[in-house]
Amino acid sequence: AMKYRLKTGEHIELSRLAAIQLESEKMTALDKALTHISASMKTERQIRDFLKKKGYLDDVCDYVAEKMREYSYLDDAAYAKSYAESAGKRKGKRLIRAELKQKGVDDAAISEALEAIPDEDESAARVLEKYLRGKAADEKTFRKAYAHLIGKGFDHDTAKRALSAYGASDED
Repeated sequence: AMKYRLKTGEHIELSRLAAIQLESEKMTALDKALTHISASMKTERQIRDFLKKKGYLDDVCDYVAEKMREYSYLDDAAYAKSYAESAGKRKGKRLIRAELKQKGVDDAAISEALEAIPDEDESAARVLEKYLRGKAADEKTFRKAYAHLIGKGFDHDTAKRALSAYGASDED
């Protein structure tokens, strides 16, 4: 209460009290958001959802998002790049695009992040190899492996190439 120079027993206008409470709430919300983001990078939408769940109003969420952007703690484009880079080792671009979209990243940032992912054939081959480990190399397994690659977000052609490089014939 020192910051607001309030004295015990002093009469205070409701509007001033509300402003002080809002200010205090903003600080608490910012603190919670910073703690939340310290574990791992988050998108702006993830931070907003986190604060909403904690019961904060939009004004407070706006304030926190703006402050965090100012301090470069929130940067959806950087988040997307980093996410795509790590996910690209085990997922196809289609799935990564969907996941980033769901996290609230805008299309331009997503496209830019996906451009940084090199050719998907290597990742598809790695995912396929892991999937096929210890399984019989038969038609049924190859069909399931194809579905697995599609499920991981690789497109039809990439999945086909990975399988034929592995020795599955087109008929399989």
